[in-house]
Order: sequence, then C-alpha cells, then structure tokens
Amino acid sequence: MSDTILVVDDEEPMLRMMEALLIKKGFEVVKASSGEECLRKAYRHQPDAVLLDVHMPGMDGWETCRRLREMSDVPILFVSVFGDTSEVVKGLEHGADDFISKPFDGDEMVARIRAHLRRAPRAQASEELVFDDGDFRVNFLNREVYVRDTIRHLTPKEFNLLGVLVRNAGRVVNRDELVRLAWGEEYSDAIDSLKLYIHYLRQKLEVDPDHPTYIVTSRGVGYRFMTR
Repeated sequence: MSDTILVVDDEEPMLRMMEALLIKKGFEVVKASSGEECLRKAYRHQPDAVLLDVHMPGMDGWETCRRLREMSDVPILFVSVFGDTSEVVKGLEHGADDFISKPFDGDEMVARIRAHLRRAPRAQASEELVFDDGDFRVNFLNREVYVRDTIRHLTPKEFNLLGVLVRNAGRVVNRDELVRLAWGEEYSDAIDSLKLYIHYLRQKLEVDPDHPTYIVTSRGVGYRFMTR
C-alpha cells in the first residue's frame, strides 16, 4: 500500500503541483487549503506524513502544527517561501520534523519525505486521537472533554494541561515537565500558576473536587492522571 501524504497550502497552483509530483513518485495524496481543513482530513485519512505551509489565512501553519502534534506523531514537514534561520527554528520548536524552503527541488523533497517515513512509528495516530475509559473521554482533535457523557468546557490552557496528563495516564508527571509540555518553554516560570489550574480542572472534572479520583497529587513531585 502506498504512503499517504497530506499536503496543506492555501495556493491552489502549489497544491496541484505538489500533488502531481507526489503521485508521480508513487504516493497517495490528500489536499487541504487551510489549517482547519488539515485537521479534519488528518483525523479522517490518518496520513503517513504532512507537508504544511506556514503562512495561511485563519489558522496559520504554526498553530496547525501544534494541533497536529497533539493528536499524532506523524512526520510534519513545513514547506514555506520563508526559510531563514528564525523560521526554521520556530517550526522545529512547534513540533515539525523538517523545513523545506520554496522554491524546492522535487527530488530532494521526496527524499526527505521518505527519510522521515522510514524513521516514523506507524499506526499510532488513530490511537492518540481519542482517549476513552468509559466515564472519561477526551477528543484531542476537537479539543472536547466528556465526563459521564456530559461535555465539560475547558480553556485552552486547561485542555493542554489535561492533555499531557491523559497521554501520560498512570505516570507521575513532575511539575516542571508538566508546565513545559502543556504550555511551552516560555511558561517555565509559571510553576506557581500550576496549582491554581489543577484546581480549576478538578472543579470541572471531578465528582468531588476535594477528593479527586482522576487528577491525583503526588506530594512534592507532581500530578498523575488515574484511569479506572
């Protein structure tokens, strides 16, 4: 079976050119012209790699990459007319695996895609899209949380925090690591805010917030998400 590449670009001529190149090289191609469409098609088609433009209207490539990375370890390669050092660094910090500057050499791009495909873990994306243990359900694509079939509305910072805990269910995540993974390196000094946000999460998710059964404190270390 051919590998499937999701190509994301808001310029239709570029989409058609990349589609023709990849099909010629033996790939299946899924196209998207916006970040929002990219996320929907990533969920539906579970591509083996994503080629992602940076500067798009609405949800830009940076945010799209961050959202993709929340649901999957699929290789993400930025393809952009801007390729200076700061852009490359920013792309890698947002979770991308590579950065290709436009205009690009088609053979080089294909070689890079194949190199990432060889190293990429397979069949993991669908497993990470949804966490469901019966009473507690997290949809990472739609950023929705249900507790006993009732939706609970979380802020972006709360959802990111919960996402890290859920993906590490059963393991104690220390406070420094939790802040860094949930909110980014720039929030590394926000440890004092963590306790408050854990309080907010417990108020929204726990039957008895004073005696939590999902988000449990490991005193002096951090927090752990407990499954049933």
